[in-house]
Amino acid sequence: MELLAFTTAAVRRAGARMLRRYSTESRTSGLAELVAAVRANDEAVVDLLKPELAEIRPSASWLNDEHGSGPLEPGEWWLVDPVGGNMNAVHGMTDWNIGVSLVRDGRPVLAVVYFPPSDEMFTAVEGGGAFLNGVRLKVSRKTSLDGALAGTGQAQPGQGPEMADRVGASYSAMAKEALYVRISVPVTHQLAQVAAGRMDLHWQYDNVRAHASGVLLVQEAGGVVTDLDGKPWELTSREYLAAAPGVHAAALEVLSPGSK
Repeated sequence: MELLAFTTAAVRRAGARMLRRYSTESRTSGLAELVAAVRANDEAVVDLLKPELAEIRPSASWLNDEHGSGPLEPGEWWLVDPVGGNMNAVHGMTDWNIGVSLVRDGRPVLAVVYFPPSDEMFTAVEGGGAFLNGVRLKVSRKTSLDGALAGTGQAQPGQGPEMADRVGASYSAMAKEALYVRISVPVTHQLAQVAAGRMDLHWQYDNVRAHASGVLLVQEAGGVVTDLDGKPWELTSREYLAAAPGVHAAALEVLSPGSK
């Protein structure tokens, strides 16, 4: 637990640094200014977290490519999304976070996802449960999609028309079955809400490695995370569904290839 405590403290310090940069009055005038602001935010967090996490776990490698996907070399890796929902932050919205996971041989074993504007610290250790500000989390007890709050999101910009059409079709299919469907970013925000039982399911067609922190939160809160064929989630899965056990099968039927 010492590893989690040190990691959480480092992430909290990074959150404090971002809060000093952040303003609800923030606006950007165009793409160039937006990209510059996003990069500056990422750099501010990485400059703090990288040396601190290296000190905590010197043998672990480091990745802060929040859009990266695919397998990793064996061993331990810090996977860091410096500012998840950075686009929201630079536009003065509150839906952004700092996400860190420690992955060992392709399996997340520790997760810290911090929402600085609301001071909500989500943590999980493999086999040890998931927590919000120290209070144990449990996914929802819903057993039917007709009362479910579902969601999906855009893992990265510029995914092209084929992905847009696929997400749109899945939204339409899910909206016919679930009570309410939201499309929002960052993905880790939604995964944390599923872990907390505030949402009932989240599906994603673009699995990037930075989602590992949110996936571990859901798993440790008692949720089920699989690919859309029903196989257990892996870091290299192309797509996935994270849901409360009572609605997972029904949601999978809606989303599975060729189901509708």
